[in-house]
Amino acid sequence: MKSLKEIINEAESRKIAIGHFNISDCVALKGIFKATQEFNLPVLIGVSEGERDFIGTKRAALLVKNLREEFNWPIFLNADHTHSFEKIKEAVEAGFDAVLFDGGKLLLEENIKQAKAVVEYVKSINPDILVEGELGYIGGSSTILKEIPEGAAIKEEDLTKPEEASRFVKETGVDLLAPAVGNIHGMFKNTPNPHLNISRIKEIREAAGVPLVLHGGSGIRDEEFLAAIDAGVSIIHINTEIRLAWRNGLNAALKENPEEIVPYKLLSPAVEEIRKIVGARLKLFNKI
Repeated sequence: MKSLKEIINEAESRKIAIGHFNISDCVALKGIFKATQEFNLPVLIGVSEGERDFIGTKRAALLVKNLREEFNWPIFLNADHTHSFEKIKEAVEAGFDAVLFDGGKLLLEENIKQAKAVVEYVKSINPDILVEGELGYIGGSSTILKEIPEGAAIKEEDLTKPEEASRFVKETGVDLLAPAVGNIHGMFKNTPNPHLNISRIKEIREAAGVPLVLHGGSGIRDEEFLAAIDAGVSIIHINTEIRLAWRNGLNAALKENPEEIVPYKLLSPAVEEIRKIVGARLKLFNKI
């Protein structure tokens, strides 16, 4: 089986993107995995600090490892949005394939300092674990939005700058970079999210020299996803859409069967809704 690094490099050369989908329970994992099997594609599973607290850091690692070994499948696990060295260490010790140190709200100098320490630690334990750094703040919660998150970098002058991306990568040694390019966490209910700055993505990829990760994918227009991939994005994060599908599936089951108390019967529609959402995103990201 190819390594995660090899799969990312292959995606970049083919101008496609790997889907990264977050979970906090087995329902989402089952729906995501069914979609990856349907299209025979690799996938990244993400668990943020809050999601890890709920599902269990070691348990998440064991669940993904079990699927990889039982089905001989390229499914990998990322410690998404990790803000402390202690939580990074916890994920590394649990056997995660990748970690994201999120210093997006820090000043550049402090972000570089902390990210460099994370890279040095992770690579000393296992050089095959990929380390991602975040440069620029894009909001902090995958929810349905009513307004732009306070402090999120949306204006052109606030987006990640190519020269800062270059310096950040050189001084930290990160394998992957998540920039602020007009993307935000969460999605608006009845309108698309703000536009991505495609030209900035291209400039950052050329300056940084490492694959780019697009966070806050939920709510972005399909044509902008494709343009972002062509400009240099190799991994795309989707979370809010999955959470919404989970809720919609459960609501439909409860409405149709108000007396039902068997959990797996109520949760099966949620699995199916997640499968459909993930399948559509995988088709788009892989240009199928």
